[in-house]
Amino acid sequence: MIVLAVERPANDTTVVVVLPITHSPPADSAAAVEIPASVKRHLGLDDERSWIVVAEGNEFEWPGYDLAKIGRTDRYDYGYLPPRFFNQVIKAFASWHL
Repeated sequence: MIVLAVERPANDTTVVVVLPITHSPPADSAAAVEIPASVKRHLGLDDERSWIVVAEGNEFEWPGYDLAKIGRTDRYDYGYLPPRFFNQVIKAFASWHL
């Protein structure tokens, strides 16, 4: 999931921060945001409970060498998060890192 994307026109790059998704419940509830079942269905993910970990992230130039495209497509993503849920994740990320 992309949390922040910054375009750098001077060298034609985009820097992003991505957060991991896990099936493991967090030890600290403030460290992750549970993904609602309806959002998981929308994204085509499995039915197991999942969390977006806001306590850690990776920053790199987009696209990173370790990203893999989805199947036989030219896409890296499964879709967009609903704005209200995306804002909840951003708020949790900001709170954790303040």
